[in-house]
Amino acid sequence: MTLVASIRGPVIDRGVDHLVIAVGGLGLRAFCSPTLAAGAVDGEDVTLYTHLHLREDAIALYGFPSKPELMAFESLIGVSGVGPKVGLALLSTLGVDKVSLAIGSGDVASLVRVPGIGKKTAERIVLELRDRFRSGTPPEPGVDGVARDDVAAALVSLGYSAVEAEDAALQSGADGTTEERILAALKVLGQR
Repeated sequence: MTLVASIRGPVIDRGVDHLVIAVGGLGLRAFCSPTLAAGAVDGEDVTLYTHLHLREDAIALYGFPSKPELMAFESLIGVSGVGPKVGLALLSTLGVDKVSLAIGSGDVASLVRVPGIGKKTAERIVLELRDRFRSGTPPEPGVDGVARDDVAAALVSLGYSAVEAEDAALQSGADGTTEERILAALKVLGQR
């Protein structure tokens, strides 16, 4: 479940890699692509689809101008060894379409061109995400996207990897309550 799904408000400050957006009396710093930060105009409203990243020593908000970019980012950071900075660097350097195409076609060479991405990391990204990006586009949330996200989040909290959790959530079907779908996903995982 996502705590902060999106933010909208006027830009009150910006840096090379972030925007500060006024929301309800607060100034929220959202890390974003340098292109987005450079194109933002102080005082103008922006809407960002966001990912709240929690670590023991930090809380960071990452913002994207579209849902497909957010979906691609969340898929990327679900890969072992790919953190939010690397995921953002991939999307900032190549763009969501080229990242999706590279992963879907197994083009490791394109991914390695991004600073911070070595050959092993690029191969792991392709290996873990190729099926999701096979069409050359980022995964779509679909009608049951929110429910699927809840199921996957529950499975991750139980110790399954993000890739295993997402696959099991997809295979569990779209019918039933979230609790019923979690049980169905656990059955799918138990059959492996």
